[in-house]
Amino acid sequence: MEIVFTIVGIVAVFLMWVMLFDSNRFVVVRYKLTDERIKRPMRLVVLADLHNKQYGKENQNLIEAIRGEKPDAILVAGDLVTAKLGLKTKEALGLLRELSKDYPVYYANGNHEQRMELAPEEFGPMAFQYGEELKAMGVDRLVNEHVALEGAGIVLYGLEIDRDFYQKFRPKDMGCGYLEKLLGKPDPGRFTILIAHHPNYFPCYADWGADLVLSGHIHGGVARIPGGRGVISPAFRLFPHYDGGRFELGGSVMLLSRGLGMHTIPIRLFNPGEVVVAELLPRENGG
Repeated sequence: MEIVFTIVGIVAVFLMWVMLFDSNRFVVVRYKLTDERIKRPMRLVVLADLHNKQYGKENQNLIEAIRGEKPDAILVAGDLVTAKLGLKTKEALGLLRELSKDYPVYYANGNHEQRMELAPEEFGPMAFQYGEELKAMGVDRLVNEHVALEGAGIVLYGLEIDRDFYQKFRPKDMGCGYLEKLLGKPDPGRFTILIAHHPNYFPCYADWGADLVLSGHIHGGVARIPGGRGVISPAFRLFPHYDGGRFELGGSVMLLSRGLGMHTIPIRLFNPGEVVVAELLPRENGG
């Protein structure tokens, strides 16, 4: 019995060490996609779910890693802040202030930015102030709007869905005509990127016509079985199907970031933070 307790103790100490290690580091994950509609190479850095986390003083470790990728643009897939009492935006604003000096930044809301905007009785003028500071930096907020990346043959959409779709235990079904009401129809002649914070509705995003979906929200399943799946989502769903990585449906691809921070379940285990780099390349017809 003493041996059993010793083994259990060693395992517990090991898991605690891994949790502390993984909760304070990040990795860079790179993907390549090709399409004949893409007119020139584009390297996009995708950031999601920072939740006020800092990697090094004023996020210098994160900033240096991003600069090292030499991106053409930064895409934010939501939840750089955490909407709770005592809301702080300093970390997110500091990061974006540095990045926007060198790169265009396109920002789509997550559920936390949305909550901040929808609950002024709780957060006061914070949402307005946050938005004004982003505007002053030149950050392009895409709230059910789109922008063409000039000369690239790419159109970028930012999606904000109703908060009912984020319910923890009985989320709302999304009819696949819902996106068209919010966004209109995409142009099939151009490569369409959809920044959509919640990944669970990927089938509807694909049906709408997204060629590439960029998502976050699930935090990689918080803890991961080594070599396997994420364990639990922030909505307390076990072994979520969409936990992190690359998914394909028909002609659509989703790159699901495992995020950079944490909030509801404040740990990461076998699941370091993640910076996603999407390299988009032209492809010859039939190639």
